[in-house]
Amino acid sequence: MRKSFIAQNPSVMWFLIGLAVFTIVVTIMSEAGIGFLSTSFIKTLGKTLCLCLIAVAMDVVWGYCGILSLGHFAFFGIGGYSIGMWLMYARTEGIVAGNLANRTIPATPEEIEAAIGNQIFGVVGSSDFPMLWAFSDSLFLQLLMVVLVPGLLALVFGWLAFRSRVTGVYLSILTQAMTLALSLYLFQNDSGLRGNNGLSGLQNIPGFQGTPQSTISLAFFYASALALALGYIFCAWIVSGKMGSVIRAIRDDEARVRFLGYHVESYKLFVFTVTAIIAGIAGALYYPQAGIINPAEIAPIASIYLAVWVAIGGRGRLYGAVIGAAFVSLLSSWFTGGGAPPINLGFYTVQWTDWWLVLLGFSFVAVTLFFPKGIGGLFDYLVRKPQ
Repeated sequence: MRKSFIAQNPSVMWFLIGLAVFTIVVTIMSEAGIGFLSTSFIKTLGKTLCLCLIAVAMDVVWGYCGILSLGHFAFFGIGGYSIGMWLMYARTEGIVAGNLANRTIPATPEEIEAAIGNQIFGVVGSSDFPMLWAFSDSLFLQLLMVVLVPGLLALVFGWLAFRSRVTGVYLSILTQAMTLALSLYLFQNDSGLRGNNGLSGLQNIPGFQGTPQSTISLAFFYASALALALGYIFCAWIVSGKMGSVIRAIRDDEARVRFLGYHVESYKLFVFTVTAIIAGIAGALYYPQAGIINPAEIAPIASIYLAVWVAIGGRGRLYGAVIGAAFVSLLSSWFTGGGAPPINLGFYTVQWTDWWLVLLGFSFVAVTLFFPKGIGGLFDYLVRKPQ
C-alpha cells in the first residue's frame, strides 16, 4: 500500500503541530490575551516567521538543489516593494481626499492624482507617477505583482544562466551581481521607488485606521504563520518523491544526472523560480510589519545573511532552515535592540550592537568547522542516536 505524503514525511506533521502550538501560545500571551507580550514583540515574531519562510525557500534551492543563490533576498525585497506601493498609494489617497473634501469646489480626479503624486514623490523632487506605479491603485494587481515580478525575473535570469550551464561559484557571483545591480538602481531617485528614502508608513493599513496596532500585528502574525505552514508543506512536497531524488542527485553529481537523460536545466529552473516566488510572498508579509522598505534591504549582504541562517540551522533540512532563521533573527533583535547587557572588560566595554555581526561571523565559522550539519543535525543525532 502506498503511504500518504504525511506518512512519508513525519517531520512535516511535527512541524505543523509545533507551529500551531506556538501560534496559540503567542495569541494567549499577546495583548489580546493576558498581555504578557508587547505589540512590538508580536511584530518581531511575525517578521521572524516571514524570514523562516524565505529560509525554507533558500534551503530548497541551496541545500537540496545545490544552487548557492546570493540573490534571493532581492526577490524578498521585490515582494515588499510590490505591496508597499499599494499601501502608500491607498493611504495617501485617503489623506488627500480628506484634506480636499472641505473645498468649496470639489477637486477633480486629475487634481487628486496630482496631490497624491506630490505627497509620495515630493521627497525626491517630483510629483509625477512613474510607469512602475501604473497599477498601484489596485490591491489585486499589486498582489499579482508580488508573485509575477519575482517569478519572471527568476525565470529569465535562471533560463539565461542554466542554459549556459553556469554552475558553482560563478553562478553565485552572477546572482550577487544581479542583486547589487538592482540595489544600486533603486538607490537612484529616478528609479520610481523614492530612491534611498524607500517606502515608509507601511504599518498603516488603509481602511483600518481605527484598528489598534495590537490587532493588526496579531492578524499579520497569523498570516505569516499560515504562509510558513503552506510554504513548508509545498517545499516538503518538492523535495520528496521522485522530484526530490532528482534534485538531490543534481546537487551531488549534475553530470551523471544529465547522462541518465534528465533535463537538468528544467529542474533547476523550476526550483529557482518557485523559491523566488515564495521569497516574494514572504517579503510582502514582512514589510507591512516592519513599516518601511528601502534599497538597503536588497543589498547583497542580506542574501549572504540568509545563507548563513540556513548553514547554521542545517542545510538540506527544511526544519533546520526554520531553526536557523528563527534563532539568528531573534538573537539579532536581542543583541542589537539593547537586550544584551554590555560587558565591561576593564580596558574595553563590549557593546553588542557593534559586535553582533562579529559574533555571527564566528558562529558561522564554528558551525562550518565543528557542526557541518548545523543545529538541525544535532536533532538528527539525538533522534537517531545509535544504541
